[in-house]
Amino acid sequence: MSKSSFPFSRKNYKLMLIGIAMIILGFVLISLDGQPHGNGILGLTIGPIVTLAGFIFEFYAIFAKTDSN
Repeated sequence: MSKSSFPFSRKNYKLMLIGIAMIILGFVLISLDGQPHGNGILGLTIGPIVTLAGFIFEFYAIFAKTDSN
């Protein structure tokens, strides 16, 4: 058994924080759209793509192999 009581390694947690930051950035981009009801390029294209990339990155962070010494 491992000495650590955490389920993931330090690398996984760093990657998860990056993924959360990407998701938050995507929602901020959606909210920054100046068009009514978010119908501009930020609200319909760039923001959702960044948000989806953040969720995909989160799955990668969870399933990434840990470095074993």
